[in-house]
Amino acid sequence: MTPSFDWGPLLEQARSAALNAYSPYSKFRVGAAVLVSGGRIFTGCNIESASYGLTICAERVALFSAVAAGARNFTRLAVACPDAPPNPIDLRMPCGACRQVMAELLATNAEVMIDGVGVRTMSELLPDAFRLGG
Repeated sequence: MTPSFDWGPLLEQARSAALNAYSPYSKFRVGAAVLVSGGRIFTGCNIESASYGLTICAERVALFSAVAAGARNFTRLAVACPDAPPNPIDLRMPCGACRQVMAELLATNAEVMIDGVGVRTMSELLPDAFRLGG
């Protein structure tokens, strides 16, 4: 891990993205910001659907937006949940689906800042992640 990295700007982008969330059912806004090597940042927010299975999380929106724009080499990700209470921290953590996508697109030593929780590496968030074909 790089202790000298300033998470402030990336975390602020995630917090700002959360304000765009479409969460009329849960009233639980989430924002994410992914940093690509070279400094470009892509953001995403959660978008709910009345058909809950069609809802998508902020982390995947940010990552999928970056991939759709041709970006690769993701170095860090920040997640913010302004509506989450301080405890339990479980309410701030990425879901399993997001962790799997993150594990595929981020390096195992990539850092993830979870607002109100702290920094975790991908290997800490999803040890022994599923990998198809090596």
